[in-house]
Amino acid sequence: MNDMPPEGRLAKLMALEEWLDYQLRTTRARIRTLQAEMERDRRAAQRAWEEQRWKLEPVRGGERRSVLHRGGCGIWKGGHGFLTREEVLLALEDESLHVEACSVCNPEPGLRE
Repeated sequence: MNDMPPEGRLAKLMALEEWLDYQLRTTRARIRTLQAEMERDRRAAQRAWEEQRWKLEPVRGGERRSVLHRGGCGIWKGGHGFLTREEVLLALEDESLHVEACSVCNPEPGLRE
């Protein structure tokens, strides 16, 4: 490349720079796409995990009953304390808890075998 005049070397280097810039932009776009895909998959897996569980809304102020929700129910946003089927069945057997089912998400069908 040294046997070329400076204008020719400059033109080749500018073309190389443009191509490398294109490659970098393309690579970064692919990275962003894969990151977004991985985040969607993570959220979908979390949602599926939640849907296979239940959550027990604690007794509020003047109310006397706890409310049982499906894990994905939006009525009660408690994002922790997910229960397994066995734990829910134990809670339902405990009469001191006074558990009632959410009328919106209807968690009971998932408890039947």
